[in-house]
Amino acid sequence: MLTELLDGAATGPWGLIVMSLLVLGDAFLVVVPGEIAVTTMGAVSMASGTPPLWAVIGCAAVAAAAGDLLCYGLGRWVGTERWQWMRAERLQRAQRWARDRLDSRTALVLFTARFIPFARLAINLVAGATRIPLGRYAGLVLVAASAWAAYQAAVGAIVAAFIPGAPIVAVVIAVVVAIVLGAVIDFFINRRRRSRESSPRTVSSD
Repeated sequence: MLTELLDGAATGPWGLIVMSLLVLGDAFLVVVPGEIAVTTMGAVSMASGTPPLWAVIGCAAVAAAAGDLLCYGLGRWVGTERWQWMRAERLQRAQRWARDRLDSRTALVLFTARFIPFARLAINLVAGATRIPLGRYAGLVLVAASAWAAYQAAVGAIVAAFIPGAPIVAVVIAVVVAIVLGAVIDFFINRRRRSRESSPRTVSSD
């Protein structure tokens, strides 16, 4: 019964729509489970064959890119300190980190930020506020969003491939694996960032 309900909800016409809305909302609200939605749909796709995996990845990539570009537009139109939520300490730290690196390493920072919720929001706001050319930024955002969507969906699909015939179990395990992998990636990226920030800078003498 529960399996049939899961299959009906995920493989019906609303599955991809709900996933896309969650991914879009994840660009603004870090509590929205966009990653979990994509991983879940990847597992369902592998377990049931519907929707096709390419559709899951494509919809997730478009929604993620759209969310990033909307945040870019927000930063361009209102700046990075207009509203109180923009002045939250964690977001301010992420914005300072983004400003220091965005101009010289835009592509690397964009790919890295996709796995760190507050960093992703900060990067897009700062990119808009500092008026990085939209054409160049949009191209990089789409590539980064596509890679992220493929990764998240692949986690679910791979887990489901190892657990055939049990879609609910596959979804639960896939979500747990995705959360653990995300936490590990977040840990190593943040540790590397803190290491760079704390390392002494050499000053050249004339």
